[in-house]
Amino acid sequence: QKKKLLEELGQNRLPYVTPADADFHQLWKTKYSKLIFRKSDTVPEELHQVVQEGFLTLQKHNCFFQDLVRIKGEDFLTPVSRVLIGNPGCTYKYLNTRLFTVPWPTEGYDIKYCSPEVQDACKALIRLNDYLHIEAVKALQGQNLFETKEIKDPAVIDRKRDFAPSPTEKGSVSEDQSSCSVPEDDCLSLKNRTSYNLTLLNYMDPLQMLYLKQEPYFGMGNMAVSWHHDENLVERSTVAVYSYSCEGSAVEEGNEQTLKGRDPAVWHVGLKVAWDIETPGLAIPLHQGDFYLMLDDLNMTHQHCVLAGFPPRFSSTHRVADCSRGTLEYIFAQCELALQNLQTDPDSMALSLKSLETAVIKQVEEIHNEVEFEWLRQFWFQGKRYLKCTDWWLKPMAKLEEFWRKMEIMTSLVFSELGKEERIKEQRNETISCFLLVLTERQKLRKEWTAR
Repeated sequence: QKKKLLEELGQNRLPYVTPADADFHQLWKTKYSKLIFRKSDTVPEELHQVVQEGFLTLQKHNCFFQDLVRIKGEDFLTPVSRVLIGNPGCTYKYLNTRLFTVPWPTEGYDIKYCSPEVQDACKALIRLNDYLHIEAVKALQGQNLFETKEIKDPAVIDRKRDFAPSPTEKGSVSEDQSSCSVPEDDCLSLKNRTSYNLTLLNYMDPLQMLYLKQEPYFGMGNMAVSWHHDENLVERSTVAVYSYSCEGSAVEEGNEQTLKGRDPAVWHVGLKVAWDIETPGLAIPLHQGDFYLMLDDLNMTHQHCVLAGFPPRFSSTHRVADCSRGTLEYIFAQCELALQNLQTDPDSMALSLKSLETAVIKQVEEIHNEVEFEWLRQFWFQGKRYLKCTDWWLKPMAKLEEFWRKMEIMTSLVFSELGKEERIKEQRNETISCFLLVLTERQKLRKEWTAR
């Protein structure tokens, strides 16, 4: 099997390099310097132990699921199984699928887990999250100092580049770079861009997959995850990825130095410059407990993929998700805004609308759509599977359903008001036109969701 894969790897269309190649370090310095790679021996052993136990616990409790994602109007089941863990009330959306966090233990929140083991797993992941946050801040501070020296003295930086830390080198930023020596605003920005609010956990056993797509540009072999930019992130935020491949006797380690191309038995992360057909790609091996950081705008200027090895593998991908429209706090505020236009008669208890202005009707009906299609349908379509971990989301979803029912009543009230003869014709036509646009979109989305 390995011989066959190596023959396929030899038919590459574009060049790529691995750490075994002589020009790897120079290519990394010039084209991939915002990728920071750390070997497992730089991470505290006790942290490795609790995190890896956490992975296995979540797998034992069947907490990993393949996502049904939507691409160009078609539904696809992801080859990788996932679970989202993070701040209570946060969500993460990718490929038109919204994932809901299994909340990690957070002060001020009453979170009941299905078992103490699952709770311990979530505790381990928030510890890993804190560790990777600190490492990312250090890396960004080191990079800022590096760039400052480049501006002040280009000749010095040319010499420094010969000794720039390799992405596979042991160790982190030196201690004198770990304290913030940049302006306070920049220091705050660094912390904001590394304050991970969730982690997307992945699991895949390649030998259980009937088919894996081949990497199409460089001939790197089987892909677990195709080339992509991570979505829905705060601009220029760092992504941190901790890797745990279940290596054993079935995997021959240390062969990448003697093989042409990458060792197909070992998991790798692949990187390439986006929209560039000249710069060689990178394929970097990932072993138990290794982690890497994609700093600053690397996720925007480059694409990455995950190349499958032979053993099963877990990963924890920590992100600063853009939650401006993806938290319970946000959607509850939207609902409160919409319901401000609903009033109850104190005597008859009859419901009516405060305003029939076109802009108000439009805003309410758009929020109505958002609640239904971005939250309720997304949750009950796939989110209820998280009940295997915790029932935390059931109460807020019940509250959202109650808001939705009131908005359904508000839609009916608009119909009643628009049917009254005494309304001014021009204003009435304008409101009807706007109202119908939102309702047409609602009808179309309901048909799509019913078909799914």
